[in-house]
Formats: sequence, C-alpha cells, structure tokens
Amino acid sequence: MTVTKERKKELISEHRRDDKDSGSPEVQIAILTARINGLTEHMRTHDKDYASRRGLLAMVSRRRKLLDFLNRVKPKSYTDIIGKLGIRK
Repeated sequence: MTVTKERKKELISEHRRDDKDSGSPEVQIAILTARINGLTEHMRTHDKDYASRRGLLAMVSRRRKLLDFLNRVKPKSYTDIIGKLGIRK
C-alpha cells in the first residue's frame, strides 16, 4: 500500500529531469501511480474500506491534475510518461 524509501528513490532516479530533481511533475506522477497501484490491490480484497477509497480517489484526482498540467506545458513529456507507466491510451 505504501511506497518504501528504496522504491521511492528508484522511481525518482528513473523519472527525474536532472541530478537534483525530485519534485518535477513526472516524478510526482510516478510516485502517485505506485501508491495508486498499491491501494488498488488493497481495495480488491477490502471492498468496504470507504476511507481508503476516498484517499484513492483523491490520489487519482491529484494525478489527473498533474497529467493535465504536463500535457499543457510539455506534451512530449506527457506522452512519454503515460507510455512508461501504462496509465491510459
């Protein structure tokens, strides 16, 4: 359900723009996607966990806003990130 420190560092190193980058939209989207995937697995077994469902929907909404921003500012990065993470389309 949560992303470990090691996994988070791995995601940051995969998706960062330069050596000191840790907060670009690409990195944030990658971390949110990992959290969403973990929570989705949790929801498959605990379908009445409404508090987690609310958190999941908030994360999906936050990721959607970041993806919309990235599509507006850097369309090439947008297509790259959704292809890498297999989000949609």
